[in-house]
Amino acid sequence: MSHDTPLIGILVIGLGLAFILGTIAQRIRISPLVGYLLAGIAVGPFTPGFVADQPLAAELSEIGIILLMFGVGLHFSLKDLISVKAIAVPGALLQIVASVCIGAAVAWSLGMSAGACLIFGIALSVASTVVLLRTLQEQRLIETERGRLSVGWLIIQDLVTVLALVLLPIFAPVMTGGDHAAISLSGLGLSIALTIGKVAAFMALMLVVGRRVIPAILHYVAHTGSRELFRLALLALALGVAFMATEWFDVSFALGAFVAGMVLSESELSHRAAAETLPLRDAFAVLFFISVGMLFNPLVLIRQPLPLLMTFLVILVGTPLAVIAILRLLRQPWNTTLFIASGLAQIGEFSFILAALGIKMKVLDGRAQDLILGASILSILINPFILIATQRIEAWITRHAPTPTAIAGDEAGILLPPPTPTHFEGHAVVVGCGRVGRLVVEGLVQNGWPVLVVETGKMADPFAARDTVELMLGNAAEARTIKAMNLEKARLLMVAIPEPFEAGQIIAQARAVNPDIMIVARAHFDSAVEHLRELGANHVIMGEREMALAMLAMAVTDLPFDSRPPLTDPAAENGLDPVPA
Repeated sequence: MSHDTPLIGILVIGLGLAFILGTIAQRIRISPLVGYLLAGIAVGPFTPGFVADQPLAAELSEIGIILLMFGVGLHFSLKDLISVKAIAVPGALLQIVASVCIGAAVAWSLGMSAGACLIFGIALSVASTVVLLRTLQEQRLIETERGRLSVGWLIIQDLVTVLALVLLPIFAPVMTGGDHAAISLSGLGLSIALTIGKVAAFMALMLVVGRRVIPAILHYVAHTGSRELFRLALLALALGVAFMATEWFDVSFALGAFVAGMVLSESELSHRAAAETLPLRDAFAVLFFISVGMLFNPLVLIRQPLPLLMTFLVILVGTPLAVIAILRLLRQPWNTTLFIASGLAQIGEFSFILAALGIKMKVLDGRAQDLILGASILSILINPFILIATQRIEAWITRHAPTPTAIAGDEAGILLPPPTPTHFEGHAVVVGCGRVGRLVVEGLVQNGWPVLVVETGKMADPFAARDTVELMLGNAAEARTIKAMNLEKARLLMVAIPEPFEAGQIIAQARAVNPDIMIVARAHFDSAVEHLRELGANHVIMGEREMALAMLAMAVTDLPFDSRPPLTDPAAENGLDPVPA
């Protein structure tokens, strides 16, 4: 292949391999992330065949991090972050200190210098933002209490890393044992104050100016009616703010993009912005995992097996145990504690940056960097399995607790025991309680139906006070939730979520449980309509088509009879119900 097209090479071969290996991983019921990492190893410099441009891949992965953090920020507000500060701030700081101490002890046992031990420990103490956020998004936990706490924890780690990247070069003379080992306390204090001041200045600028300017720009673009311009504006704002944060304020790309999204979250356009950026976010996030895989030299498994295992155990055992001890000390429930502990049992992008800085400062050697990179790859590979194991451990603790405690609704998620079966019979089940789902529930209640609402996160508070409405927190595509919904005795299932693949899984399982149940679903495309019908839905409502039919019905009803032109019903031509008179 010509070396004149490195970008095309990465996109075609890298993404192509990621698709193939990710599909295989999904097929054998493991995380697609494993496939993406293997694709990166395959196109990396340590394996034969095509070698992708490593610096270019790293820059593309930064775009993925920016878009991912921007999307997470869209689901947050400053109020959400303030609500978890009492746990996230002390928890993250204590965890970093504990992880640094454990990592430094391992480095000391491997014969590294004091300075190398410090950098090695810091590199093992900060989790990968991308990995944990992908888990939160896949499980729909971003807007739950544990999701907010996890994001707050990551932000504290990010800020500590930024501070470390500024301060470590100042200590370089001491770490390398040079003649100029004296450090000016005034210079050190000035560097700390300058770093904190830059972060504070960036936050103030975004909260005072950005809160007005960013939504105003997007509202203007939205009113032009151009979807293309709206997407372009989102991309330009996310990348532009992240770039400005790094170039002007020495803040990381990730934190800059997160703050930009958080500022926009208070706008009514936040939901549309999240939907429009999703495809790009997913594609570039895959490039992040490819770039991580490219860094891994498989020979480290042969050359340094014992040091690599010790480094890996710091991440896999040391950090999670520290997190568990800290969160239990802070009186957090077991399900939140175990989820965050397992989610932080990996390291990623910031660890690579710290290792590269250590090499540049001539404090770390290539051997230490290989250990950090190898342990990172292994931790990301095994993290999905840790989450599954944690789920089982938490369920065992819940079953054997001497005094079971009620779990708050906001704490629902993958680590909870199976939902309590509903007591309703002859009821309607509504899956999804967003804007569409809430209207459906209101209409069913007004018509005298007992309604079971199934959602993965927060639900509208007014429903909780109604005797004819029962709330169930869980993923309706999971077998244990399907069982708890009592579909055998239900009369109606309304699938109000927009994702056709997940909706299809729910419909297929519901039809297998109860062949006679009436199933109504929603879709955005003709192909999704056919897909859901084939899986067993009696009726599939496509929003755009229903709006068109409603507009036709109003025209037919309101125009004087003599002025009505002959109308052909497009619904009837497509085999659908005719326009109501």
